[in-house]
Amino acid sequence: MKYLITLPALLAIAACADSGANRQPILDGPPTAAFQSDLSACQALARNQKQFDQETLGAAVLGAGAGAILGDIDDDSDALGGAIFGALAGGAAGAVNASERREAIVVECLRGRGHRVVG
Repeated sequence: MKYLITLPALLAIAACADSGANRQPILDGPPTAAFQSDLSACQALARNQKQFDQETLGAAVLGAGAGAILGDIDDDSDALGGAIFGALAGGAAGAVNASERREAIVVECLRGRGHRVVG
């Protein structure tokens, strides 16, 4: 029962992984007439990169394994607690990485379509 709090945390991490696709970039100058449609298309492109979700899941699994081993070694901890903490840490790191990569896709896609994106 003491580990029940981790389910909402894992769901929040999964939701954060997709946040980079919602990037609202900064433009150097006014947006063109095609900017909104290009932005929507580039955000959809970034959102559809499902390999990032698999990488986030892999990071959570690796973190869980490492946490379980470390939790089992430590006399004051248990393997389940270590696995949960490791999964959260690994999942969070994977989600941040996926979000940053999705942001980069949005920016590069817009630049490729001729928009002057500075950040």
